[in-house]
Amino acid sequence: MEPPAPPHLLIVDAANVVGSVPDGWWRDRHGATERLRDRLAPLAESGLPERPGPLEVVLVVEGAARRVASAPPVRTEAADGSGDDLIVRLVAEAAPDRPVLVVTADRELRRRVTELGADVTGPRAVR
Repeated sequence: MEPPAPPHLLIVDAANVVGSVPDGWWRDRHGATERLRDRLAPLAESGLPERPGPLEVVLVVEGAARRVASAPPVRTEAADGSGDDLIVRLVAEAAPDRPVLVVTADRELRRRVTELGADVTGPRAVR
């Protein structure tokens, strides 16, 4: 008997999603990113309409939000440089063996990850 397939991977571009709503996030990027992380937690079980759960949820953080810690079931990955480059690397490591959905509105990032086989949705999917 084969082991069960790993859950689908949901990778969230934290900077892009946090920045998609002008709610004062720029005054506290770290806090805004922690709030996003906490809102993502239920998605690990429930999933999204286009990607039912369970999901492995990865929040890619950068800049002032780099110190946001993981809070199971959401794993944070801090980018040393470009968050986009880290997202592309995570997609490349997972795809095509595993379905990946990336949450971002960044056009160039969308192009890069779809070329690697990932699906993409916008920030509204998780806000």
